[in-house]
Amino acid sequence: MAHIVIVGAGLGGLPMAYEMKALARAEDRITVVANNGRFHFTPSNPWVAVNWRKRDDIELEIAPLLAKKKIDFVQQAVTQVHAADNSLTLADGSTLDYDILVLATGPQLAFDEIPGLGPEGFTQSICHVDHAVGAESNWQAFVDDPGPIVVGAVQGASCFGPAYEFARIMETDLRKRKLRDRVPMTFVTSEPYIGHLGLGGVGDSKGMIESMFRDRHIKWICNAKVDKVEAGTMFVTEHDDEGQPKRQHELPFKYSMMLPAFRGIDAVRGVEGLVNPRGFVLIDEFQRNPRYPNIYGIGVCVAIPPVEATPVPTGVPKTGYMIESMVTATAKNIRAALDGKDPSERATWNAICLADFGDTGAAFVALPQIPPRNVNWYSEGRWVHLAKVGFEKYFLRKMKKGTTEPIYEKIVLDALGIMKLKKAERST
Repeated sequence: MAHIVIVGAGLGGLPMAYEMKALARAEDRITVVANNGRFHFTPSNPWVAVNWRKRDDIELEIAPLLAKKKIDFVQQAVTQVHAADNSLTLADGSTLDYDILVLATGPQLAFDEIPGLGPEGFTQSICHVDHAVGAESNWQAFVDDPGPIVVGAVQGASCFGPAYEFARIMETDLRKRKLRDRVPMTFVTSEPYIGHLGLGGVGDSKGMIESMFRDRHIKWICNAKVDKVEAGTMFVTEHDDEGQPKRQHELPFKYSMMLPAFRGIDAVRGVEGLVNPRGFVLIDEFQRNPRYPNIYGIGVCVAIPPVEATPVPTGVPKTGYMIESMVTATAKNIRAALDGKDPSERATWNAICLADFGDTGAAFVALPQIPPRNVNWYSEGRWVHLAKVGFEKYFLRKMKKGTTEPIYEKIVLDALGIMKLKKAERST
């Protein structure tokens, strides 16, 4: 019998538990460890932040779901990973031994790297449902007394899609309230250009999003470093293409949401051979850590090099499609290890993003995520908004039922089908 421990129960950890249970041997034991007893569908957080969803709409109790699958659940934070000893220290001081460890922790949000950033400072966040609930409370106060908005992603961020989503969702909500004319909006990002997305752009994402921002009267500042945030003012240094400061901005705001940089959680940071200096888990092509091959990493917590050098640091997003692929490859490789075989499954490092803009949306497909690509495509329209709504419902249903069908793969195939149909229409 092997004890397989999965740390984390989010978009990577919970599907990992289901897939591992389906592939494990009957005698193997699977335990999920998480510091929260509820699963949150993170992609819906922007909707929560403007009261288009309630947190109860996107939450599930984890323990009953895992119990139905005969998977153990420990609701404790992990305070230290002892990679050399095959054990974890938990927040209550107890230890948990493992034979195989899967790290699906997600990131630690590095608000503290910029003075005044984050919910404990002067900006909002949509990275966690707790933050989104707080952002919604502040949003209601804001619409009663509107003013300038500053939104975007700071230096070192690796998740840009939600910033674009939230900018447009706020803009749509303001139009519905007949308040848009009272709210100047500025998008601040470390990206070298609008639509870079940490991916070097996808299709004509630059032109499309620039056009969208112009049409919606949203100004932007790229190659931006946020120096500090004070009550009602964000201090930003804009850089040139060589990374040299070229202009200082003092941006007034009454409401601001800025995505932070990510880093690895405290429990793994500093474990030599397990993580990089930023605390992200080092993995090989089979999702295994090179020094500790019985430790696997999936999702946002893994180390991925930037697609390209940029004047201001930008990270690479780990999209849902990539995470799903990591989960499947990891489960199959663990089963191979249990059978005494060499691993053979590699994750498909492709990117697909459905960005909802409130009344329309944009879809991006990059196959593979790192250029050069076989497919580099985007599309926009109301169908993306409807697809995002359907995706939310489908994923929550999948988590409730404990099934393992590859939802992102289906979306990719549908998206590519739409692309081929449009090409056929243009040729006739």
